[in-house]
Amino acid sequence: MTQAVTFDDVWKMFQETDRKFQEMVREDRERRAELDRRFQETDRKFQDTDRKFQETGQQIKEVSAQMRETDAQMKDTDRKVKEVSKQIGQLGGRLGEFVEGLVAPACKTLFAQRGIPIHKVSRRMEADLPNDRHMEIDLFVVNTDAVSLVEVKSKLTIEDVREHTVRMSEFKEFFPEYANKKAIGAVAGMVVDEHVVRFAIKHGLFVLVQAGDSVRLANEESFVPRTW
Repeated sequence: MTQAVTFDDVWKMFQETDRKFQEMVREDRERRAELDRRFQETDRKFQDTDRKFQETGQQIKEVSAQMRETDAQMKDTDRKVKEVSKQIGQLGGRLGEFVEGLVAPACKTLFAQRGIPIHKVSRRMEADLPNDRHMEIDLFVVNTDAVSLVEVKSKLTIEDVREHTVRMSEFKEFFPEYANKKAIGAVAGMVVDEHVVRFAIKHGLFVLVQAGDSVRLANEESFVPRTW
């Protein structure tokens, strides 16, 4: 037998339906609020990304300008380096001329004091052999039975000394007209470190160094030069 539906039953059903409807409305509002919050967050992120893109674009422009400025500075620096290098080269040449001009007149006196009378001092003697072999002598000192090859540097180094000993060993091959004469070597410099002086003397060379406005021999009186 079917039970009759009372007013209370209908009222309860209505209240339950209303409750569920209100719950759905509340959940819908919450979903809409969450969607709106997410939309606003996404919009904020888009705006932030757009701002960052604009900042990046500005930074790229600034970096590009800095690179152009740096390039201009590098070109200017390169120009200045070339100018300084040219000036140093010119200064080196002038120092070499000065040193040779100071050493050449002193050779006669200094060698004569060591029992080697000098008849002639020549500057810049050169000779060539086959196979592109070349020799250049800064100062060439001659007496009756001996010649001296003087290598002159503004700053004398050990490598300069080594090269001069090779030059001494090849001298008579380049200048056979002096084959019957003894050849002695000498090196000179405006600046000569003490260890270079010792190295040159050890290899049998006279060493001429600057002493104020003149030049002196760094070798002791008892020094006996090597002959080639």
